[in-house]
Amino acid sequence: MITALLLIPMALTMITVIEQAFSDLAWHDTREEVTAVAAVIRAGRLSSVVIPVIPGIDVVQVVGPDRRVIAASPAAQGKPALSTIRPGPDDPIQDAQTCHGPEPGCMRLTALRVGATPNSPVVYAGLRAPSIQSAGFVTAAVVAQTGALIALVGWISWRVIGQTLRPVDAIRCELAQITFHDLSGRVPQPPGDDEVAKLARTANLTLGRLEHAVQVRRQLVTDASHELRTPLAGLRLQLEEAQLHPQDTDLEELLGRLLGDTGRIQQIVTDLLYLAGIDADAAAIRERVDVAALVRAELKHRNGRDRLPTELALQEGVTVDAVPHQLSRALSNLLDNAQRHAEHMVCVEVCREGDGALLVVADDGAGIAEPDRERIFERFTRLDTARSRDRGGTGLGLAITSDVVRAHSGTIEVGQSIAGARFELRLPLADASQR
Repeated sequence: MITALLLIPMALTMITVIEQAFSDLAWHDTREEVTAVAAVIRAGRLSSVVIPVIPGIDVVQVVGPDRRVIAASPAAQGKPALSTIRPGPDDPIQDAQTCHGPEPGCMRLTALRVGATPNSPVVYAGLRAPSIQSAGFVTAAVVAQTGALIALVGWISWRVIGQTLRPVDAIRCELAQITFHDLSGRVPQPPGDDEVAKLARTANLTLGRLEHAVQVRRQLVTDASHELRTPLAGLRLQLEEAQLHPQDTDLEELLGRLLGDTGRIQQIVTDLLYLAGIDADAAAIRERVDVAALVRAELKHRNGRDRLPTELALQEGVTVDAVPHQLSRALSNLLDNAQRHAEHMVCVEVCREGDGALLVVADDGAGIAEPDRERIFERFTRLDTARSRDRGGTGLGLAITSDVVRAHSGTIEVGQSIAGARFELRLPLADASQR
C-alpha cells in the first residue's frame, strides 16, 4: 500500500515530464521552421511552394490577413488554413496543439506573425504527433511499468517481511504454550540486535520476572500454611486433651493458652493480608510526610508498650511523598524488632543524605551476622532462638517493611555498627528544593 502511494504520484509526474519533453522538442522544430520561412518572406523571395528546411516538418503554410493561403508546402497544398490562431504585434509567435485541423490526427504547430503591420501574413508550421508521442501511449507505457514495479516491490516486500516476521511467529507459538502452571519456557531469541531480537529478550526477561513472582507467591502460601498449621495443631491438641480428661483440665489456664494461640493466628493472618495489599495501596494518592513528625507520632502512639527508652536524633523538615499508614507500619515494625532484641536502649535517627531521606533504627542487642543481613527481610525468616515464637514475632515484620520501602522507590539494608543491629531506610525526598 505504501509502495503504491509512493509510485503512483511518481508515475503521474513522469508522464507529465515526458509529455512536456516531447512537446518542447516538437515546438522547437516548428519554431525554427516558421522563423526560416519568415526570413524568406522578409527577403522578398517567397514562392507559392514552400520547401521545409527542418527535417520532419512537412506541413507549412503562409496565410494572409483574409485567411487565404498564400503559399504552402507540398503536403499542405490545396488545404485550408491550419489554424485560426493569429498572433498580434505584441506577441508575434504562439505554440498550439490541435486535433481538429485539416490534417488527420493531432498536430503541434507554431504560428509566427511576419510583421507588425495589420496586413502582415502569418506563417504556420506543423508537426504531426506520431503515436509514440501521443499522451495515450506514454500514459499506457508508464502505467504498465509502474504496475510491474509495484508488483515486483510488493513481491519482494512480502518475501522480506515474511522472512523478518518468521521469528515473531515462533515467539507467538512459544508464548501460546506457556501457561500459569509452567512458566519455565522461554521464547526463541534470534541473533543480532534488531527489533525482533530485542522483543525476544524483553519477553524472556518478562517471563523470568513473572516466574519469580509466581514462585515467591507459591512459597508464601507454603510458608503461611506451615506457620498457621503449628498453632492450629496446638489448639486442636489442647481441646482434644480437655475433651478426653475434663476432670484434669484447668479451664482458666486452658482458655489462656487458647487465646494466646488464637492471637498468634490472628496476627499472622493480619500480616499476610497487609502484605497482599501493599502494592494496591501504594498506587493511592500519596501525601507529603515529615519523617521526624512521623517518628514522634509513632512513639507517642506506642507510649507504655516499649520496655526500653528510645534515644532520638531527628532533623526537621525532611519530607517524603508516601502513603502515611504504610510508612508508619514500616517504622513500627523496625521499632518492634529493636525493642525485642535491644539490651538497654533503642536509637532513632532522621536526616537528609544526598538526594534522599535517611531513617535509622538501631539497637544495642546481639546484632545480625553479615551472611544473614539480606535473608532477614524474607518472609517467615527467623535467624535464631532469640527470634522464636515465644518472643512475639510472626516472621513477617521485616518482610512487610521491605515491601513498603520498595513500593515507595526506596531501599532498606542492615548497616555496619559497633554493636547491635542498625537498619538504614532510605527514601527519595519529596521535591528538588530540599536537595
